[in-house]
Amino acid sequence: MSGGEVATSESSSWDDDTRRRSAPVAATVSADERWLVALDVDGTIMQEGGTISEAVAGEITRLASQGHAVMIATGRSVSMTLPVMDRLGLVSEYVVCANGAITLGRDESAPTGYSQFHVEEFDPTDVLTTIREGLHEAAYAVEDRDGVMRYCGSFPQVEHTGGAEKVEFEQLFDIAATRVVVVSPSHDTDDFLEVVERMGLQKVNYNVGWTAWLDIAPDGVTKATALERVRAELGIPRERVLAVGDGRNDIAMLQWAAAEGRGVSMGQAPDDVHEVANERTRTDLDDGLAEALAQL
Repeated sequence: MSGGEVATSESSSWDDDTRRRSAPVAATVSADERWLVALDVDGTIMQEGGTISEAVAGEITRLASQGHAVMIATGRSVSMTLPVMDRLGLVSEYVVCANGAITLGRDESAPTGYSQFHVEEFDPTDVLTTIREGLHEAAYAVEDRDGVMRYCGSFPQVEHTGGAEKVEFEQLFDIAATRVVVVSPSHDTDDFLEVVERMGLQKVNYNVGWTAWLDIAPDGVTKATALERVRAELGIPRERVLAVGDGRNDIAMLQWAAAEGRGVSMGQAPDDVHEVANERTRTDLDDGLAEALAQL
């Protein structure tokens, strides 16, 4: 989905009884058979409205219980990511959030079970100033390393999430940012992309989602850079990586996976996402992720 990947309402056909019936069993793959499986959340694991199908949840559980390194790589904040893992009963060694700016590592001593493994931050002042000159009516949000989102303007996507605080625009300059989000409801996606490209943003990495939603990360930081760091830590070769996603914030991840392994685009993805993948599955509504994982 779009880089923001903010969900406000989530339901699931994957209930507690189903999760108990599919409890993890002993690993069945050896170290030289183990795959790194990196999965986007919104539009990949999760359908619009927050539904996770039994087919998708079942395949994730199957691969994790066999010993594969199944993990989430998302644009979501930490606070919006860990509940998805709880719903799936997924315990991963690493988790990539904020489009690669935050990587968590498993830490049983931490309250959430995870602590920060690697964090990338940047000064948002220049990019915020540049964008505001061209998008006067937009809403702005800056996320810090603790997942606190400070925003100005009308920002319903974050106003009702935990850890959100409304501030004045100039107060956003004082935050060491892991992610900046800009939303302009008055633009459609194509117009918004054109406006953003004309700005010539420097020293940041950005992508535009399905709607007029701009997601900005530190320069050179993507899901792919975070996943390569994780892959090296796990000692899994590049030819045994599988990544699945549907949004423009997944492009770098799918390119990285497809170079030597499997980069799978969801059926509903835009053309520029399909172009970098080396496999294509069905849509999220047709259990495309389950289809892709079933081949492993």
